[in-house]
Amino acid sequence: MLRKHLFKTAFSFFALIAAAAAAMAQSPSATPPVDDDEPIRIDSRLIVVPVSVVDANGQPVTGLTQADFQISEEGRRQQIESVGSADSVPLDIALLFDVSASTDAMFRFQQETAVKFLKDVLRAEDRAAIFTIGEKALLVSGLAQAGPATESVLAIPVERAKQPTAFFDSVRAAADYLRENSQSGRRRVIVVISDGEDNFSVGVQRAQRTAERRVVDNRPDPDLKRLGQIIQQAQQAAKVAERQKVLRALQDADTVMYAVNPAGSSYRLNQISVFGQENMQIFSDETGGTAFLPNFGPIDTNDNYLNGNNRRKNTELLERIFRQLGNELRAQYLIQYYSDATYPDGKLVKLSVGLTRPAARVRARQGYYVRN
Repeated sequence: MLRKHLFKTAFSFFALIAAAAAAMAQSPSATPPVDDDEPIRIDSRLIVVPVSVVDANGQPVTGLTQADFQISEEGRRQQIESVGSADSVPLDIALLFDVSASTDAMFRFQQETAVKFLKDVLRAEDRAAIFTIGEKALLVSGLAQAGPATESVLAIPVERAKQPTAFFDSVRAAADYLRENSQSGRRRVIVVISDGEDNFSVGVQRAQRTAERRVVDNRPDPDLKRLGQIIQQAQQAAKVAERQKVLRALQDADTVMYAVNPAGSSYRLNQISVFGQENMQIFSDETGGTAFLPNFGPIDTNDNYLNGNNRRKNTELLERIFRQLGNELRAQYLIQYYSDATYPDGKLVKLSVGLTRPAARVRARQGYYVRN
C-alpha cells in the first residue's frame, strides 16, 4: 500500500514538471528567436529632414539617392536611414492668405496666382489646406485635392481683407494642423502670403493688457506718452517670444515654410514692417524654405493706366515666384535618420545637410527641438 502511494506521488510530481515545461514552451513571454538581420534601436529618435536641391539656374535636381547626401547633427555625422524623392513622397500644403488691411490692394491677383500654382504643383495624391490670417487663425478648408482646394481659395471674399492681424497665431495653427492631420512620411509645406506683421495674436494682446494694468495700478493718472512707450516695449518683447514659439511649432511639425511679402521694398518704411519681414525670413531659413520679397508696383493710385500696367507686371512677377517655388517642391527630398544622442528636453539640435557631390544648392531645416 505504501509502495503504491509513493508511486502515485512520484508520478504526479513528474507530471507536474512536464506540464510546467510545456506551459513555458508555449508561453508568449518566452524569449522569441532573434533575427540577426533586424536592427534593434533603443532610446533613439526618428528625425525627418525635408531637403530641396536645385542647380545654379533654380531648376530641380532630381534622381539623387541616399549615397548623394550627408547629414550631421551637432557636428557629428549621422547614418541616413532613407531618402524619399518628390516623385515618391506625397505633399501636404497649408496655404495662408493674409486678409488684413495691409495686403488688401493686391488680394485678388494673389488669389488667382495661388490657384494656378496649386493646379500646377498638386498631383492626385497631394493635398492642400487653406487658412486666412486675420484677427484670428481661420481654417477655410481642410486638406483636400487641387479641385476643392482651389475653389476654397477663390471663395475667400475680398471684402474680408479689413481685419487686424494675428500672424503668429495663424502660422502656429497651420503648423499644428499639419502635425496632427498630415500622415507620417508625407512632405509638409506652409506657404504664407503676408507682410509678417502682427498686432493681434493672443500673446501680443495679453502683453499689452498686462502693461496697461501695471501702469494704471501704479499711477491712476499716467502720462499717456509714457504709457504708449511702455505698451510698445511690452508688445515687442511679446512678439520676440511669440516668434520663438512659432519656430518651435514649425520644427516640431517637420514643415518647410515659404513666404511671399506683397509689401515689397516698402517694408523698410517702419520698424514694424521690418520686424514682420524678419519673421518671414527667419521661419523660412530655419525650416529650409525661402522668403520672397518681390518689388510690386502700386495698383491703387489715381492713375488707372499705371494701375493696370503695374497689375500686369505684378502678376508676372508673382507667377515667376510661384514657378520657382514649384521647382523647389519638385526638387524636394525627405531624409530620415535615427539619432541615438542624449540631449535635454527642449534643446535645439543643430543640423547640417550637404551633398557628396557639389554644384547644387541645398536648402534644409537648420535643426529640431528635442522632445523626450
